[in-house]
Amino acid sequence: MECTDKRCPIHGEASPRGIQLTGRVVSDKAKKTVIVETESASYMYKYERFLRKRSRIPAHNPDCIGAKTGNLVNIAESRRLSKTKTFVVTGIVK
Repeated sequence: MECTDKRCPIHGEASPRGIQLTGRVVSDKAKKTVIVETESASYMYKYERFLRKRSRIPAHNPDCIGAKTGNLVNIAESRRLSKTKTFVVTGIVK
């Protein structure tokens, strides 16, 4: 299968740069878009505890990668692809 997607990080023009994250795909309902949820922890000095934070990032999902719900994926920042998408899926971890 030959990839003809212009926004593909491997075969297209959207070169990844900047932030690189790993997260779990929680939704793949939109066309060529996945919602990736990343988790982080920050320390709260007042309570002397760690606070768990989650963020949901829309990312472009090229046909040659084809991530599905439940996959652990790597995403990287790229140029602005649409109103909400500034990240692109670069690979599936497992």
